[in-house]
Amino acid sequence: MNFWRRIADLPGWLKAVMLGQLVSSAGALAWIYLTLYLVDDRGLSAQQAGFAAAAYGVGLLGGNLGGGWIGDRFGLRPAAVGSQLTWAAACLAMPVVPNGVLAVTAVVAGLCGGASRPNLSALVATAMPADRRREGIALSRTASNAGFTIGPPLGGLLAAYDFSLVFVVDAVSSLVLAVVVWRWVPPAARVVARQVSGVWRALRQDRPTVVLLGAIVVVDTAYRQLFATMPLLLRDAGSPAVAYGVLIGLSSVVIVLLEAPLAVRLAGHQARRVIAAGFLLVGLGLAVLGVWPALVGAAVAVAVITAGEMLYKPTATAHVADAAPEGMVGRYSSLYAAASISGMFLAPALGGTAYEHVPALLYPAAAVLALAAAAAVTGAGERAVLPSGSTGRPSSGS
Repeated sequence: MNFWRRIADLPGWLKAVMLGQLVSSAGALAWIYLTLYLVDDRGLSAQQAGFAAAAYGVGLLGGNLGGGWIGDRFGLRPAAVGSQLTWAAACLAMPVVPNGVLAVTAVVAGLCGGASRPNLSALVATAMPADRRREGIALSRTASNAGFTIGPPLGGLLAAYDFSLVFVVDAVSSLVLAVVVWRWVPPAARVVARQVSGVWRALRQDRPTVVLLGAIVVVDTAYRQLFATMPLLLRDAGSPAVAYGVLIGLSSVVIVLLEAPLAVRLAGHQARRVIAAGFLLVGLGLAVLGVWPALVGAAVAVAVITAGEMLYKPTATAHVADAAPEGMVGRYSSLYAAASISGMFLAPALGGTAYEHVPALLYPAAAVLALAAAAAVTGAGERAVLPSGSTGRPSSGS
């Protein structure tokens, strides 16, 4: 079966959700331009705007970590819809709240937006048979990444006219996704216990998943040096800022075009080997930056790291969902979601400090960390027992 035929064979509701994700991602503008908005339109200093953006980041991490608990307790579908609705409300509130409560609003927005991600991932993962789960996750990421290629230019145009429109468009696109999920996602096909305890006990008996989550934290911190310090590296090498933007934009295009077909091609391969290969490529790409800190070297590095990202991200997302015991898909997805954005906070702090004091060691050290994570995942082994939740149907309460 060719790739396009496989897409045609997806459940209709899942294709609708992915279209909703594309619309939502295309409209995800508010927090891309948050700092600029706070400085230019609200008159805050750069430091004050930075604190507000950091507050959003704290909320985002909390939402990613806690969203799955809500989904397992009340159902993935209601949790996903609720998070989109509250996110839309926070977007609409941002232009009208007083300056004194901007940080609080940003925290709430981060919590709501972050909670949506693990529940949507769990919805997609549990909708697919085990042998197509990576493919479903990759297609979901493709829809989101396609939207992200549209959003920033659109946001720039809106911001030049009226910054408030950025928040309105973000809210409306989120409402579209909420309506799609509520209207087309079917109710639960199976019933599971409503308890929310036991996930830590399950993890104590699941060393491979614990090792994988820890490795994701390490690799995400290394991988996000592309965004935290590579712009500085290229600037210091004499490259214009637009060159960095072109590299990152091309990376997104490659992901949109190739990630899902690659997931289909590799569906029969052992998940941990695919993940470890992805980590290995990330490490090799970072090593290239360590020895070739110029524009051509950065282009090679981004190509290699993008290949690694396409291998490990959809595979790891699906694999963690596979490992979840009955009724814990949302919580396991939350743990993965939190681990997978940990570099947003760790990479700038650690990378910026290293770049200031020992710049020559930053990328070799990041490469070593990624390679060590690959070795750890390879050596951790697989779960001895197959997850009981591999039913290929929507999760509880959805």
